[in-house]
Amino acid sequence: MALAKLGAVVLDCPDPRTLAGFYADVLGGTVVDEGEWVDLKLSDGQTLAFQAAPGYVPPKWPAADQSQQFHLDLTVEDLDAAEAEVLRLGAKPLEVEDRSRSFRVYADPAGHPFCLCAG
Repeated sequence: MALAKLGAVVLDCPDPRTLAGFYADVLGGTVVDEGEWVDLKLSDGQTLAFQAAPGYVPPKWPAADQSQQFHLDLTVEDLDAAEAEVLRLGAKPLEVEDRSRSFRVYADPAGHPFCLCAG
């Protein structure tokens, strides 16, 4: 029996509203703005949250001395179409050398790494 259940994944960032909007465009869901804290309520019941972090410094990827700490894997049906859309929304590619893999690595507008993974 589990001791707890996951309530939300929370990302520090300089602008919670902007980052929540990016992920709402990517994942869908409803943005609930509470100022310094913004929730993105997803249709499957999960919550991705964003909190203002003064002095926020984005992780470096890949860099052993400035670890990414974590990343999100987002499953998509069409890697090429999803890539075009996340780039249009403001994501930055972090690795473009090997296009034969079943995943591609990006940074969101605040610099958090995430992967688009073939579903």
